Amino acid sequence: MAAAPEAKFTEEKVLWVKHRTPKLMTFAITRPEAYRFSAGQFSRLGFRDGEGYIWRAYSVVSAEYADTLEYFAVLIEDGPMSAKLAKMQAGDEILLDKTATGFLLPERFPDGKDLVMLSTGSGIAPFLSIIEQPEIRQRFERLVLVHSVSYADELIFNQRLADLKNHPLIEEHFHKLVFVPVTTRETTENALSNQRIPALLREGILEKHIGFTFNKADTRFMVCGNPAMVKDTFQALMDLGYTMHRNREPGQIMMENGF
Repeated sequence: MAAAPEAKFTEEKVLWVKHRTPKLMTFAITRPEAYRFSAGQFSRLGFRDGEGYIWRAYSVVSAEYADTLEYFAVLIEDGPMSAKLAKMQAGDEILLDKTATGFLLPERFPDGKDLVMLSTGSGIAPFLSIIEQPEIRQRFERLVLVHSVSYADELIFNQRLADLKNHPLIEEHFHKLVFVPVTTRETTENALSNQRIPALLREGILEKHIGFTFNKADTRFMVCGNPAMVKDTFQALMDLGYTMHRNREPGQIMMENGF
């Protein structure tokens, strides 16, 4: 006999909600003591909807050791889940699937010295979790995080990343992290502007900006964002000689569409 739906999720409380722009929001919920995830994975969150449920996947922003679960959502016009999230307030109830999933995990790379994380929009979420893990700074000598958005007001995590230099578990290794904000539809101070990630790779602009050269022996790429960006970035990396990583065929690229 199949388990009842209620056996597969827990009911959690929304702790806070922040609307960063009309379309972008972050929020945190209570974390069950038994809930486990690996940095880079996503949760299924849901609401009761009439006699049924509505579920969507969202990558976890929080570190694995955090007491709460934080998420980043892009609100979609006329999206049923977005409509519920837009009205959500602290104290509301939200449903959490008991099992986290996803394979955007840096530990899947068997080697490499430099980890380059390429993201658009909400695709930055898993990388925010990854860079807070002590193991990632022990494993890689350099970490590069690229966040590409259309306009500067969508770069909502710049200050969070800058503040990591004072994080007790990160400050000693903060120098390993290079954050590269990108805006594609306007010129922005202290950001690469008016170019998409695939062009930044093909033309060597990203390498010049961060001050070192990528190579197959040392560089590992993780890509997460909208499907068009993931597809085009993958093609750009393949054109440069890199290959998809598979468990039986080690390569230099892992990718996932953003949740």
